[in-house]
Amino acid sequence: MRDRLKIWLLAMRPRTLTLSLAPVAVGAALAFAEAGGLRWSAVLIAFLASALIQIATNLHNDAADFFRGGDGPERIGPLRVAAAGLLDARMVERAAAACFAGAAFCGLYLVWLGGWPILTLGPVSIFCGWAYSSGPMPISASPFGEIFVIAFFGLGATCGTYFLAIGRLDAIALLGGGALGFFAAAVLLVNNHRDRIEDARNGRRTLAIVLGPRATAVLYAALMLAPFLLLLPIAALLPSRAVLAALAAAPMSIWLIRRFFREPPGPGFNLILAATAQCQAAFALLFCIGAVL
Repeated sequence: MRDRLKIWLLAMRPRTLTLSLAPVAVGAALAFAEAGGLRWSAVLIAFLASALIQIATNLHNDAADFFRGGDGPERIGPLRVAAAGLLDARMVERAAAACFAGAAFCGLYLVWLGGWPILTLGPVSIFCGWAYSSGPMPISASPFGEIFVIAFFGLGATCGTYFLAIGRLDAIALLGGGALGFFAAAVLLVNNHRDRIEDARNGRRTLAIVLGPRATAVLYAALMLAPFLLLLPIAALLPSRAVLAALAAAPMSIWLIRRFFREPPGPGFNLILAATAQCQAAFALLFCIGAVL
């Protein structure tokens, strides 16, 4: 039973689950800083819905790549449970559908609170989670994956939570969402850069393939530095400048940029990917502490 649970956790990819939780936390922290209070039930359900969408997307991606034959023996990324034969791909697909359904169920309450803006955001987020790996033109095989990540794992999650928490949308939520979205896009960029040779062999055209290694490294650097630049206008819009505490994550970001430029092709990028997600988590934690204090 314990081994089975470990396999399912592997399929869910919990090490990057902060990508869906951090923007919700930042949206809630900004709302608290602006209004001095929150709709806590809305924030908690938003956490759950966002996590379920990411887990569902990861499970669906695992199964869909198996059905397309995209995870071959040359893969250098983390193990995929369906391709490795650890779980039946159809079972993984059913689990993904259950998580999407759970997110939709959570969305009913959020729509009741937030009205038509949430009614628009929720279904579109779920659809894009499915379309990331499925449909005639999967997002994961296109150069637009990073844009979708910024839109949904940055702007959508942060602004949606902010709106649910205090009933309005302000420029500060857009800035905060952009900061978190840039980090999330950097995580996906590392993933696509690591897999670019195998992806090109399988007919994919990810942004890392289109740009080439050098331009991809430059884009990674920009994505990892942009959130710290956005801290300045965010701090100017808040009563306190304490969100600048998130600048303490900048040395880690700079270290990762240097490592990205120097790392030879191979499994070393698995560590860079995980550390990039951790850098976003550290930024978000420091940001939230500064915002609420």
